[in-house]
Amino acid sequence: MLSCSAEHRTRRYRASANGYLSLFLLTSSALILSSTACSNANCQLLDSCSAATDCGPGLYCGNCPSMSKNQPFCTRGQATVPTSIINGLPFNKYSWLVTHNSYSIVDAPLLTGVQRLTFFNQEDTVTNQLRNGVRGLMLDMYDFENDIWLCHSFNGQCFNFTAFQPAINTLREVEAFLTENPTEIVTIIIEDYVRTPKGLINLFTNAGLDKYWFPVSKMPQKGEDWPTVTAMVQENHRLLVFTSIASKEAEEGVAYQWRYMLENEYGDNGVVQGSCPKRKESRPLNSRGASLFLENYFPTDPVQADACKEHSAILANMVGTCYKAAGNVMPNFLAVDFYMRSDGGGVFDALDRMNGQALCGCSSVTACQAGAPFGVCKSIPVSNGTQPTYAPGTFSGSVQLSGSSSTAHVPSPMVFCFFYLASMLFL
Repeated sequence: MLSCSAEHRTRRYRASANGYLSLFLLTSSALILSSTACSNANCQLLDSCSAATDCGPGLYCGNCPSMSKNQPFCTRGQATVPTSIINGLPFNKYSWLVTHNSYSIVDAPLLTGVQRLTFFNQEDTVTNQLRNGVRGLMLDMYDFENDIWLCHSFNGQCFNFTAFQPAINTLREVEAFLTENPTEIVTIIIEDYVRTPKGLINLFTNAGLDKYWFPVSKMPQKGEDWPTVTAMVQENHRLLVFTSIASKEAEEGVAYQWRYMLENEYGDNGVVQGSCPKRKESRPLNSRGASLFLENYFPTDPVQADACKEHSAILANMVGTCYKAAGNVMPNFLAVDFYMRSDGGGVFDALDRMNGQALCGCSSVTACQAGAPFGVCKSIPVSNGTQPTYAPGTFSGSVQLSGSSSTAHVPSPMVFCFFYLASMLFL
């Protein structure tokens, strides 16, 4: 029989041996996992990742805490360009990605010298938005500091704590993109508070965008089809601009939005499942008097961390609801906040389905075949969470988010209170 001291030494040796064995197994497992984990742009859709460079082309490394997905994984970050698959149709047959308040960017430089007190809706530059397949920009323009600024403000007045930057800076980004990409078409929708005479048209001219201007005289007035995208590119009419002020169509040649576009309600009223009411300025969604249809899909108060959940299956359901509300007409524009965030495919998968149904009668635009009869689709891999479903023709530049994919920039309660009190004062 062992003495107490001998028995103690034996137990200690056994514990040490077990500890070394556990450490060895743990280290070996880690080495095996690290050797088999993807990296260096080899990770596919929904694969775990630790850096943006891990994910393949068209993907970025994100997460979705609001759906209990805290581990970073590869999600889609770029749109399929539908004209790279089916070209030559009227402009209003396609569906395009739009960023709501495209200029309202997290961590945007403070150009007025004071802390900004407002909401944020996007995370990367307008240039990068365009490179990732965004084709519509919603911009709020105000008279400010003897110039025209992009501003997220209230009661028609811009303040130094709600201002972002002079509008010409963003418009020059658009001009550079259109120059570098001679087959692309961009739409700008302006919430217009500019009172300076000829202010808008002079702004676009000074930004060098007049050479791409789609003239009002060629826009369909009674809901007819638009020119084909081929014709628009050939004539270099690759910039559509709409204003919310009716008089500027005659005075400056800037199209009045509500003559040409239908739109559902924005904010919280526009994301109620099973409901797609029209915006008050818009004609009924099933009207055939306008041939463009914009679907707003973003809550009143934008929260980065929630966007990935909003861009999941409920987005597809809302697209279907608005499609039916418009008399089985697919939205031409899908406007969202934080367009990059999703639980996998997000807004990009939704756009693929929208274009597939409208352009060729297929489940995705990647199943469309140029020249094939409507409804004749090619086989594509079923999206099972391991293979991306987008086709060649997407942009392949790396995603450059200015905000962290795991950080939510939520306005403090003081911001809400400040906006409320300020609006009451100015009312």
